[in-house]
Amino acid sequence: MNYPLDYDPPKIWKWEDENGGAFASINRPIAGSTHDKTLPIGQHPFQLYSQGTPNGIKVTIMFEELLEIGHSDAEYDAWLVSISKGEQFGSDFVNINPNSKIPALLDYSGDEPKRVFESGAILLYLAEKFNSLLPTQDNRRTEVLNWLFWQMSSTPYLGGGFGHFYVYAPVKIQYAIDRYSMEVKRQLDVLDRELSKKEFIIGDEYTIADISIWPWYGRLVLGQQYGAADFLQVSEYHNVLRWAKILSARPAVMRGERINRKSKIPNQYLLERHSSSDFEALDFGT
Repeated sequence: MNYPLDYDPPKIWKWEDENGGAFASINRPIAGSTHDKTLPIGQHPFQLYSQGTPNGIKVTIMFEELLEIGHSDAEYDAWLVSISKGEQFGSDFVNINPNSKIPALLDYSGDEPKRVFESGAILLYLAEKFNSLLPTQDNRRTEVLNWLFWQMSSTPYLGGGFGHFYVYAPVKIQYAIDRYSMEVKRQLDVLDRELSKKEFIIGDEYTIADISIWPWYGRLVLGQQYGAADFLQVSEYHNVLRWAKILSARPAVMRGERINRKSKIPNQYLLERHSSSDFEALDFGT
């Protein structure tokens, strides 16, 4: 397929079955399921269907933090949904999330199953359900929601913008990379200025705002996202780095980051998580 520099958009856009780049084989301009597939159900109240991308990591960290606090009724099963194989388009998954994006959650703790989709909505749902990691004071609660929705609205520039054109696009387009690099660095500067005055995102309290932001921006400055640490000169953002390192050392974060991921290195990640004992086989480098 050609990518002419003088491309002039046609009057009517036409979908090409294969338009190049990573994930091209599963991208399409229509919604709905592509195949019938029954999702497994484990023994715990919460059934999470996800993959260890930044959005998936948010939710597994949240569950592990709740368990760390002592909410034993937050036990969950985490099942791998391989997005590269198009498993998010299976019929059962689409019934939970019609948008066909991970993570997706079923809560069986009530009288009837309740579906929750979109990572920010899941964090908020769990925080309210367990009355944890979300302040009850009106001004502090509002500040958490400010940053939760900041992450949800800002990260498409990092993932779908910078990450796509820097790593996954079939050709390197300087204009696109420059455009999104500028915006990602601006976002990092926003965080760095805020964190110059605070230990955590809203102050001295760790909340779902931190859990939401860390998998994207914390892992980015720690060199764990897109291999772009040098390119974006992330060492400039001293306060973000300090905060990212503090979070990365939390036991629940260390566990949550290891779930629903594959690796050629033995004992590095868990494809599925069904019990706290599953982590006993992992090497945490301690």
